[in-house]
Parts: sequence; structure tokens; C-alpha cells
Amino acid sequence: MSADVQLENVSVRFGDFTAVRDASLTIQGGEFFSFLGPSGCGKTTLLRTISGFQELSEGRVLIGGRDMAGIEANRRPTALIFQNLALFPLMSVWENISFALEVRGESKQQRLKRADELLELVALPGQGNKRVDELSGGQKQRVAVARALCAEPEVLLLDEPLSALDLKLRQHMRTELRAIQQRAGITFIYITHDQGEALTMSDRVAVMRQGMIDQVSDSTTVYDHPETAFVASFVGGNNAFPGRLTAANGTEATIDTPDGTFSARTSSHSALAVGDESIVFVRPESVFFAQESEQGNLVEVTLVSQEFEGHFWHLVLETQGGRAVRMSVMNDGAPARYQPGEKLTIGFSTTNAIVLPKGELAAE
Repeated sequence: MSADVQLENVSVRFGDFTAVRDASLTIQGGEFFSFLGPSGCGKTTLLRTISGFQELSEGRVLIGGRDMAGIEANRRPTALIFQNLALFPLMSVWENISFALEVRGESKQQRLKRADELLELVALPGQGNKRVDELSGGQKQRVAVARALCAEPEVLLLDEPLSALDLKLRQHMRTELRAIQQRAGITFIYITHDQGEALTMSDRVAVMRQGMIDQVSDSTTVYDHPETAFVASFVGGNNAFPGRLTAANGTEATIDTPDGTFSARTSSHSALAVGDESIVFVRPESVFFAQESEQGNLVEVTLVSQEFEGHFWHLVLETQGGRAVRMSVMNDGAPARYQPGEKLTIGFSTTNAIVLPKGELAAE
């Protein structure tokens, strides 16, 4: 059984410091929902508030339509998986998984049966008699999920559970967690600062900044149609060209910048008028090599360095005004075609660039 979660004007303060500011949204039952943001943005505080481990300063949390005010953490229909997993090292795998049933006084036979069912669910059949220290990192993650599910929560809360794993195992566990969530059919609320995790697994993502929610949408919308300068600069790589809006026709705008005059599409969520300070954002993968005779958004640059990352070459460029620009080129097996110090002309299309009001950018 799954439940929806509603946050209504939630604020959490610690003395003079506001960790979460006026957060409002609804997470649908059965949804895989992620809070994404840099360290210190308030996402873990929000998760602890939903779970009942942190008291509200203002607002309401409702789970399944029921106001959680005054309901302690152990009585809420939630289970929380911590970063360190907190598995019991002196218990076997099946004993770890079925611990909640032992607390309830269930028989060993009933606990074994439920542990076996959950081991099947998390793709670890026949592993119940192993010790925790005999498991790999990914297996421990799945055991932690199975133990949380054994308590039959309506909402499972996950606080950066993959942060300690190496890259390839993290990527594998993204797929595993998503598959487990779909099989279990309950609401997952996931906390991460890793954009790949959030974009890969989630039905929807909330991007947070300094205790506030900047944007809530599905992964492709957050990536392709950011609503604020912070979201554009935090989610994935982006080149930022600050300037001033000189013309607009509803869906496109012209912006004068120190590096040239560019045209870009506008966002339906941000109101811009002629004369407003604004920023043109262009993804590194949307930048291409161009001829000086071509028309459109062209920039003269100097190649500073190249970074090889298997499927991509990442080029670091510098405009005549000294602005750093990044460009990603698919690796076709050929050697690097340009050398540092070489003068080049790059370009980008209007449809692959977006102009947004000037605002806070994510830290590099």
C-alpha cells in the first residue's frame, strides 16, 4: 500500500537559521520522488520532517491525507534508510530483514517466510543465512531496503543511500532501486545531491536552493526547461552568458552580452522585458564547431585544454572576453583534431539555448 505526501507551507528553523522555507508540494502515492540540491540546501531536514524525526516550525505534513502533527516517528507509516544503512552486524541477513517482525512478537517461521519473500523482491534469493560482512556494498543496500519494507511502510524515505558506493556500483544500484520501487509499488522519497541519480530514477524531481524549492517537474523538463538560473546551472553542465534583453517576441528573445548578441528561446515560467538583466544558458553538448561565414549565435574562442572521458571529449574554451566555455564532443575514435591555443569559432542554435532572468548560480 502506498500513500501520497503533502507538504503545506513547511518551514523549519534552528534559532535564527531557516533550514526549510515555506515548502509546498504533493508527492503522489506510488511515485518515485527525489529532492535534489547541494549540501546544506535543506533536503535532509525536509526528509527528517516527513519522517517525524524533526519538528516543524510552521506548516503541515500530511501522509495519506492524515495530518502528522503530534504523531511520533515510530507511529508514522514511513520507514527511513540512512546513509550508513545501520545494518546489525551480529545478525544474519534474514534476521536483519525481519527485525521489525521480531519486535512485534512474530514467530520465527513467519519471520523466515517474510524474509524470503523480501529477498526475492530485492533479487537476493537464498542469501538469508549469510552474515552482513559477507555481502557486497550493493547487496547491503538491497538488504537495507528489504528490512525497511518489512515494516510495511506506505512511504519509504532514502537519505543518500548510494553515496558511499563506487561509481559503477552506484549506477547499477540506480537501476536496482527503481526496479524494487516498481515491484513494491510504494512511495519512495529520495534525497541526493547527485544529479545522475535523481534524473535516472525519479518520476519527478524537486530542485532545492537555500531551503527553498526552485522547481518541481519530471527529469527531462528539469533538464531541458529549467525555470531559474540556479536550476539551469546546477542540473547538468551549462554555459552561462550574462547580458541584457534587447528584444522579445513571446517564444524567442535577443540578448546583448560581452561575447556577442545571441538569440534564445524564452521560458513560459519567467517574465522578461526589454532591458532586463538576463542569462543565456547553453549545454556543452549543444555547442558545435562553426564557420565564421555562418549566421546565428557564433563565438570566437581559443582552445585551452581537452579532457578525455571515454564516450566524450570535453573541451575547455575561452572567449575573447575571457569567459570560460565548455563543449562536449562525441568520441568517434579519431584523435583530437585541435590543439591548445588554436583559434576556433563555435556556435549554438536558438532552440538549444534558453534565456532566464538574472539570478543566483550554483557553485562550481
